[in-house]
Amino acid sequence: MTQESAVPGPVLLCIDLQAVFLKAIPQHEMLVRRCALAIEAAQGLGLAVAFTEQVPQKLGATLPELRALAPQAPQLGKAAFSALADDGIRDTLQRLNADHLLLCGLETPVCVYQTAIDALGAGTPVTLLSDCLGARRSDDAHDALEALRRSGANILPSETIFYSLLRDIHHPFFKGYTQLVKKYG
Repeated sequence: MTQESAVPGPVLLCIDLQAVFLKAIPQHEMLVRRCALAIEAAQGLGLAVAFTEQVPQKLGATLPELRALAPQAPQLGKAAFSALADDGIRDTLQRLNADHLLLCGLETPVCVYQTAIDALGAGTPVTLLSDCLGARRSDDAHDALEALRRSGANILPSETIFYSLLRDIHHPFFKGYTQLVKKYG
C-alpha cells in the first residue's frame, strides 16, 4: 500500500527510535520488539507509518531493523522535541491524512509527551501504545503518561489497539495479526 492515502485514518508515528537513545533505555530490546509488532501490524492493516529522528545527521538514523519493516515510510528529521513543531513533519502527516496519531518510541517524558500535547492542542486524537514507549527513568514516564491521560490522550497496549482496529475474526488481516502476536510475544 502506498503511504499517501485519500482516506483519513490513523498514522503510526514512530518517534526517535535511534540506537544512541535506545542504548540508554532499560530493557530496550523488548521495546524494539514491541515497536516491531506495532509497525508490522500497522502495515498489515494498511495504516500509514512515519519515523521521526532527532538530529539524524549527528545522532544517527532509525534502527535499520525497524526501518526495514516499513521501507516506504517517510524518515523525518527534527530538531525540536515535539515532532509537530516541525513544519515538514506536520505537512507529511497532513499528506498522509492523519486523523488520529498512534505514538510509539521515545523518550516518553520528552519527545513523546511534547508531540502528544501538540497533537491534542491541534485537535488531533492521540493514542500512546503503552508497551511501545521507552524512557530512561520509569517514574518520569509514569508522570508524563498520567498528565497526558488527564489531557485527553488514550494510553493502551498495542494489542488492545490493533485488535480494536481488526474488530472481529472476519477481518482479512486477523490471521496475519495473530501470527505477529505470537512472533513478538
